[in-house]
Amino acid sequence: MAPKVRKRKAKEPEAKAVNSEDVKANAGVDTLPKRSRVYGRNADAVSQALRRTVANVVVEINPETPRRNSFEVSLVKEDGRTVELWSGIKKGPPRKLKFPEPEKVADMLKSSLV
Repeated sequence: MAPKVRKRKAKEPEAKAVNSEDVKANAGVDTLPKRSRVYGRNADAVSQALRRTVANVVVEINPETPRRNSFEVSLVKEDGRTVELWSGIKKGPPRKLKFPEPEKVADMLKSSLV
């Protein structure tokens, strides 16, 4: 029978000193997975288009936990009613059909405010 050999403990990596310059340089880098960046990037594009269309509009991105793999744009009117401007839940594949063109959503916003 072979003798029992004691295994060596793995070396722990040394803690890296963090420079404030490194933090500043990486402040704008998004570390989310690619899947999450797609939704965020499209949400930003739609919100910018809405702000260009209506000057005093308040845009909230995901005020509640969003439905998985969905992209929706809703308008909440002053009286509390919610009007769905665009929904990509039943659209696709391909995946690009799940996201609206920002200008089309802005036109829908104009028509619903009239």
